[in-house]
Amino acid sequence: MSWSPAEEQERPRTTPVVQALIAINVAVAFLQATIVQPAELSSLFAFREGPLSQTWWTAFTYMFLHAGLLHLALNMYTLWIFGPRLEALWGAKSFTVFYLWSGLGGAVFHSAFGGGVPMIGASAAIYGTMLAYAMQWPKDEIYLFAVLPMRVLTLVCLVVAIDLFRGVVGGGSTAYFAHLGGVAFAFLYLKKPQQMSVDQLRQRVSPAPDVGDDISPRASPRTSRSRNRDEVDEIVAQSKAAVAKRAPNADVGKPQPSVGESHAQELDRVLDKISRHGLSSLTASEKRLLEDTSRQLRDR
Repeated sequence: MSWSPAEEQERPRTTPVVQALIAINVAVAFLQATIVQPAELSSLFAFREGPLSQTWWTAFTYMFLHAGLLHLALNMYTLWIFGPRLEALWGAKSFTVFYLWSGLGGAVFHSAFGGGVPMIGASAAIYGTMLAYAMQWPKDEIYLFAVLPMRVLTLVCLVVAIDLFRGVVGGGSTAYFAHLGGVAFAFLYLKKPQQMSVDQLRQRVSPAPDVGDDISPRASPRTSRSRNRDEVDEIVAQSKAAVAKRAPNADVGKPQPSVGESHAQELDRVLDKISRHGLSSLTASEKRLLEDTSRQLRDR
């Protein structure tokens, strides 16, 4: 797999958590190949059915063991392809929690449908990462086998369908249902309310600057649906800068113009809505408000 030129320019090369995950997996593979017998590591850290109260850590440690170099290379390459942009968008902590949560989903599904076979490999967490990327940037294009152009969402739907089919008909020792568990848990994670509360969002946002009484509706160019939180962060940063610039000259005891107050309240309401439901929940007029505010702040 490789990105089309347009997506390659936007994708971060690497990020700290992705680097750390790859390094840990490679280090464990080195131990398996040199110092410690693979069977010993598997007996301690592979996930298998049994009393989890005695081996609870295996629900997480199994995803750092791999059955050979090819297994390791495929998983780590896929993580390197899809992980950095998600981590750059969410932050290191949120991405780490999401990755481990998806891996836990693999353990849960394997326990329910795996038939008692010990399981190793990061595939469940990788499948969750692929789904998250596809839901965030569904129209991004990737080259399968470096030749066949395919949208990311199409690729994810294809591999999930193949794993579901193989899991139902029986496909050898591969834990196909664990892969589906990673997808299912990732979907639940992505559909829950965003981690950032309204209060946390308000702490990031200075009071919206008074952009003047002469605000009037005006046409704005059609924008892409793939607009993400970076635009909101840009508005927040510009808002803070504008407030800092005008603060020395502001009259503390002087009431603000009513239009400015109304605009600030409306902007705050829109940011609250983004925090609860995401950018996709905004109406056309609310998107225009963000676009106009961003443009006005840039002009100032």
